[in-house]
Amino acid sequence: MKLSFSAADEAFRVEVAQWLQDNLTGEFEHIRFRGGPGDEHVFVEERKRWEQRLAEGGWTCIAWPEAFGGKQATIEQQVIFNEEYARAGGPGRVGHIGETLMGPTLIEFGTPEQQAKYLPGIRAGREYWCQGYSEPGAGSDLGNVKTRAVFDEATQQWRINGQKVWTSLAHESHYCFVVARTDPNQVGHKGLGFFMVAMDQLGVTIRPIEQLTGTAEFNEVFFDDAVCAADDILGAPGQGWAVAMALLGYERGVSTLGQQMLFQNELDEIIRVAKTNGTSQDPSIRQRIAEAHMGLKTMRYNSMRMLSGAEGSQLNREAMIYKLYWSSWHRNLGKLAMDVMGEQAEILEAAPYELNRLQSMFLFTRADTIYGGTNQIQRNLIAERALGLPREPRGQS
Repeated sequence: MKLSFSAADEAFRVEVAQWLQDNLTGEFEHIRFRGGPGDEHVFVEERKRWEQRLAEGGWTCIAWPEAFGGKQATIEQQVIFNEEYARAGGPGRVGHIGETLMGPTLIEFGTPEQQAKYLPGIRAGREYWCQGYSEPGAGSDLGNVKTRAVFDEATQQWRINGQKVWTSLAHESHYCFVVARTDPNQVGHKGLGFFMVAMDQLGVTIRPIEQLTGTAEFNEVFFDDAVCAADDILGAPGQGWAVAMALLGYERGVSTLGQQMLFQNELDEIIRVAKTNGTSQDPSIRQRIAEAHMGLKTMRYNSMRMLSGAEGSQLNREAMIYKLYWSSWHRNLGKLAMDVMGEQAEILEAAPYELNRLQSMFLFTRADTIYGGTNQIQRNLIAERALGLPREPRGQS
């Protein structure tokens, strides 16, 4: 486990911090610390322009190989960038799904033609992606997807029919990577394909899902004879599960350190409020703040451990516990925020539904232990895949 950085790494940290200080000004000053989870509906156009500013400065896709426009940054440099970005208050990334998930997966599995078609737009911060995994009957169980993909010999296109749900930023995305069943005679993880589908076509309908926070960054997406070209399948038909699982490996990669810096910013705000309103003098509140601090440090050290020796989309077994740990910790942080605010937690800043930063965070954290795999499913995955325990008995289908 690597817990320190070299002199060259620290020089890179200074470079990153200085660039962010110089550029998070002017038209971008007011979007600092905005646009994160639960806040993704704000300043969307400004954050798109910010993506392009990052690209101009060479700070998008820094982990990608130089041949694809990246910096081929080391693990240590990627960690540093994510930490300094969050520390500087860099706004939520509109292009993060393309950069951290789709891009690396295309580099690993894509053909040269697919890479040339899709990677430049991601690198330039001008084309955005969303994830078409979950369905009404296939949330944590990706192997139960019902969306179908049939190849049309006459038009040489794939025709896709089905529904996806909880699709983050679908309404802002140019493309969606869609897991769909290519072989109706197969069940579970077999017979799936991984498709790259343009969102701007008649066969795609996007409906927002309004949440407890009053926002709608998630969507339902309906595919009714939506099409994509014959070569817009990543891997071969039947290999969709392998590609989808590799992509999830990137999801639990270096970006976890940036996520933790966002958590640190939230904890810092809770501490500020506690000092201001006097709740910091309450022994139970002080104890819970200390526990939150220790939990965040534990999260960091485990992330450093799981990144040590990671290759591509393959992570160590320690990565299996990350979702369960951070979601439970963050849910408790939301509860702490409300208790620190006291009666003010129940008062809105303005009508009709204007939440402050901590109120929004609390409401959003109620879903942390559900999306991306419920805590119950995560425990099964840890037991069966990380520890090698016998599979949970399944009922007959």
